[in-house]
Amino acid sequence: MSALTDRFGRVHDYLRISVTDRCNLRCLYCMPEEGVQFEPSENLLGYDQIAEVVRAGARLGISKLRITGGEPLVRPGLPGLVRELASIPGIRDISLTTNGVLLADQAEALRAAGLKRVNISLDTLDASRFRFIARRGELRRVLEGIEAAAEAGFAPIKLNCVLLKGVNEDEIAAFLDMAVKRPLHVRFIEYMPIGHADDNWRNHYLPLSRVLEIAGELGLAFERIGDVLGNGPSDDYRIRGGAGTFGLIHPVSDQFCTRCNRLRLTADGNLQPCLYWVDELNVKPALGHPEELEKLFLKALAIKPRNHEMAAKLADEAQSHEPTARRMSQIGG
Repeated sequence: MSALTDRFGRVHDYLRISVTDRCNLRCLYCMPEEGVQFEPSENLLGYDQIAEVVRAGARLGISKLRITGGEPLVRPGLPGLVRELASIPGIRDISLTTNGVLLADQAEALRAAGLKRVNISLDTLDASRFRFIARRGELRRVLEGIEAAAEAGFAPIKLNCVLLKGVNEDEIAAFLDMAVKRPLHVRFIEYMPIGHADDNWRNHYLPLSRVLEIAGELGLAFERIGDVLGNGPSDDYRIRGGAGTFGLIHPVSDQFCTRCNRLRLTADGNLQPCLYWVDELNVKPALGHPEELEKLFLKALAIKPRNHEMAAKLADEAQSHEPTARRMSQIGG
């Protein structure tokens, strides 16, 4: 049995690493448009410290990494971190989640450094709507990033679309068409109330059953398939004759906790066993002490809950008007 098996029998071989809580966008489902307080740069783990934590995890069975943010590409020198992580014995897969705005300029360097795959956020195919959702930036730059990722040889390329009722649900058909015409893997994601179960979430939450309804209304023949290469909790489908796939990630309406295989390392140095949980373990006091770092991984598994209990925590937030977890941009979701 793997050393990283929790008390519920789930084997953990996957670590998500946030390298920054900063972002060059302000997506309405992620953070406020103004007034965001970011961690001072001196509080963030250095790349050598991140590598030290990963080495400890790799000795216990971590083999897959995903680099996240905030927006990871706003932190300088990221290819250097990828290169160092790729050299660690036991690490066999490194991927990146990005909003794509800066990807065109860095895709080749990241690929050369050892990055295998990219997930790119794309919530709309309309330029003006992009400005509404992201509040800044240009859709054109994201589309250029997707093309650059394909030219650099990343595969699979996954597009993450957060569905928002009354905002982009009318584009479901267009995204499904992308999965038919191109070897792209479109994943529809439920809007998660991470750190802010407010009226914005209640007004815009849309269960992903709507995607299957629209696929049926369009007369598309689709079938469930095995997981597309990666570590995510997506339920994946292929449309008959399609070059790509589409997937559904629904943490609110259909928990995937029983399949969870991941831990998270926040940019400020906390090991977090669950995305929607307040418990976290500070790794900084253990740096320089390999055995202590390994103990923190084991402790994280010991306190990891069976389920994220999102529904109960939503009720708590609604009662208290206080968030029970950090925002997504702070965690590296």
